[in-house]
Amino acid sequence: MGKIARTHTPYALLVAIVMAYGCASVPERHPLPEAPTHMPQIPDIPDVRNWDDEMPRAATRILNESAEQVRARLPAMANHPHRYLAISGGGANGAFGAGLLAGWTASGTRPEFDLVTGISTGALGAPFAFLGPAYDAKLKEAYTSYSTKDLIRQRSKLEFLTGDSAVDASGLKSVMAKYINEEVVRSIAAEHAKGRRLFIGTTNLDASRAVLWDITAIAASGRPSALELIRNVMLASASIPVAFPPVYFQVEYEGNIYDELHVDGGAAQQVFVYPAAIEWAKIMDKLGVPPGESKAYVIRNAFIDPKWEPVKSPTIGPIASRSINSLIRTQGIGDLNRIYLLCQRDRIAFNLAEIPPSFDKKEKEAFDREYMQALYDVGYNLAKNGYPWEKEPPYYAVREETSVSAPK
Repeated sequence: MGKIARTHTPYALLVAIVMAYGCASVPERHPLPEAPTHMPQIPDIPDVRNWDDEMPRAATRILNESAEQVRARLPAMANHPHRYLAISGGGANGAFGAGLLAGWTASGTRPEFDLVTGISTGALGAPFAFLGPAYDAKLKEAYTSYSTKDLIRQRSKLEFLTGDSAVDASGLKSVMAKYINEEVVRSIAAEHAKGRRLFIGTTNLDASRAVLWDITAIAASGRPSALELIRNVMLASASIPVAFPPVYFQVEYEGNIYDELHVDGGAAQQVFVYPAAIEWAKIMDKLGVPPGESKAYVIRNAFIDPKWEPVKSPTIGPIASRSINSLIRTQGIGDLNRIYLLCQRDRIAFNLAEIPPSFDKKEKEAFDREYMQALYDVGYNLAKNGYPWEKEPPYYAVREETSVSAPK
């Protein structure tokens, strides 16, 4: 894929927007004419998503119930310290997180996570991370067995100028269908009954807001359309704007049917654990979670430190690519700071993993198997030997009296 594919973030594909205004021929839309006063529902599968910046109904329900009711309804979440896992975006760099999870299993210290979240490439790996070590082999296969030609096809200039994206992602859809099947959905549904949760984030383009989808609730709905909806949510979360086609969702609002346009969750945030609007400490209290003993683990599938890469040709492509790389990096750091402050507020120990700066292999294409295998191995070996989790976000100075010590 030429120069675009050799950059360090898939968002560099956005440089393909050069020229394309005003001449596209795309499917006719029927969007909501104005901002909704409440979350539109997915027909036949209601209450399975929420805005990231609002209090979810499920959280409100917990706060309105007695502690006894909450613990009886969510037994797997009650009376023990919680473990949360958040997996960020990063394209092919998701191989690092896949290797880290497998190495963590090999170390014998990997916990069962009460809550797992994923964005972009993190959305593709999150279901396997949620279901546990039995799916490590599938996670490795997904991140080390496919190259660019297996996942995407670059459109011709004519297709690009008359379409909605730079590439055709039908290969990615086919690979996803191979791994996300009825058996996986049934396994996810079984965990929903216990109270464990899996969330994936997308970006609603009409609203310019992050949407969090409860994949466990979708799986447990029993609806025939649940499998397709889960696949579409995962695809939307990984659909880099302009580079990949957006994903359409049919929704019902006040008795009428509309469509929504969703793209990569990374367009709104790179990683998340839970919305800031939730009084999480009160929820943990209702569940009988011992105060100060829970941990949040964040896997950042990216380099955090900036890399010096001179813009050799000061033309629109290299300038746009470098600018977008910078934006994504700093957005990701901001997300880590937000999560850290939430952890401090709710007395949860913060733990961060990132691609080490010593990894200097360069990818030759957007999805380079050799590069991804090497990155997988780095994550695996680091975790197998006991990953040195960082206890605060990068460039963040913590005063001793305000920090939360990691539980023993």
